[in-house]
Amino acid sequence: MKWLAIDTSEGTSVAFVDGTAVERRANADSRGHAEHLAPMLAELPESDAIVVGTGPAPFTGLRVGIVTARALAAARGIPVVGVPSLDALARQALDAGAAEITVATDARRKEVFWASYRPLGADDVELIDPFAVAIPEDVAIRGTLVGAGARLYPEALPGRDLAVDPAVLARIATARWGAEQPTEPLYLRRPDIHASAGRKRAS
Repeated sequence: MKWLAIDTSEGTSVAFVDGTAVERRANADSRGHAEHLAPMLAELPESDAIVVGTGPAPFTGLRVGIVTARALAAARGIPVVGVPSLDALARQALDAGAAEITVATDARRKEVFWASYRPLGADDVELIDPFAVAIPEDVAIRGTLVGAGARLYPEALPGRDLAVDPAVLARIATARWGAEQPTEPLYLRRPDIHASAGRKRAS
């Protein structure tokens, strides 16, 4: 199956995956996802299915990727599935041979999204500690820690920074094919919404 994989949980990354052949595009900027995503997608071939990273991640960026994936799938008449972005990070780290991995990514507000995993076969992962949002000091690290949390909070979260490889989303989606893979975003908390004070009346 030929996959288009999209992730906007932190930066913007896409991949076209056809078996072992992978074509990637990425931009590490954590803002402007819509502006980065459109030209990246225009450069990639047509696919048979789409997989999108579902977070957990901040509201705005995550929403861009999921809305785009759903719209493309509807326009092309192909299936779209979701895989948590933290699952992909865990699988990338577990490929090095670790028995357990903790993933921590930026949740803003001086907090992280985190979860712990063990491998499930050669291409999937199993949650040990479920998705949560916490201050860095409250993360219960199992095994090695990976993700942006290690870069942002090195004292509380010693480990290594790691970005989502969208091709790994496709790999996990293939392993889970036939099972339910919802595209609902994992926010874990309400988005930051600031009420407008309104326009002042002229005196």
